[in-house]
Amino acid sequence: MTIRVAVAGAAGRMGETVCAAVEGAKDMELVGRADPLLETTLDDVLMGANPPEVVVDFTRPDTALGNALTCVRAGVHVVVGTTGFDPAPLRQARPAEGRPRANVLIAPNFAIGAVLMMRFAVEAAKHMERVEIVELHHDRKLDAPSGTAARTAELIAATTGGDPPPIHSVRLPGLVAHQEVIFGDIGQTLTIRHDTIGRESFMPGVLLAVRRVGNLTESPVVGLESLLF
Repeated sequence: MTIRVAVAGAAGRMGETVCAAVEGAKDMELVGRADPLLETTLDDVLMGANPPEVVVDFTRPDTALGNALTCVRAGVHVVVGTTGFDPAPLRQARPAEGRPRANVLIAPNFAIGAVLMMRFAVEAAKHMERVEIVELHHDRKLDAPSGTAARTAELIAATTGGDPPPIHSVRLPGLVAHQEVIFGDIGQTLTIRHDTIGRESFMPGVLLAVRRVGNLTESPVVGLESLLF
């Protein structure tokens, strides 16, 4: 069965990469590209002759929530890679009358290695005294701290029962996406680091989310780890 997919933010760097990945997937069909630069709105895509079953959103923090709510009301599943917004309103979102149930998956990071980095950091936090997070991104990233760093801090705090660890954000040209979780204890340190060299590293996770979002038993779900572990 082929999954019909549309991309919101299709003219951006991540959006273009997602479009290429979807077109290269044998079990998916790219049916829409929404972006102001393309003069195509999300509503145009959702109401088109061949509407999507799943929308992938890589837009902006100030538009991602509205896009996700629009998709849910339309009965279309949505995979959100945009960070820096409060997803709380999605917990009350319902499809319009006559529309099917729609699920939302929000992933601060789609790179499998980054998800593993977060999981390893949670394990290390159980045994090391102190931890701080350093996240480094390109200078065009709009939110700080990054969604990945915020999610890492949240997971560590939930595990230790303490406050979330400090996060230090760096924005410089030449960077893509990088994070260090640095632990300190008596006479020793431990650093867990993940480096994203190219945006293609996110695509296996994006495609996994597209394939699995329709099977979620609750919504919204935050974190790709819900599909991996």
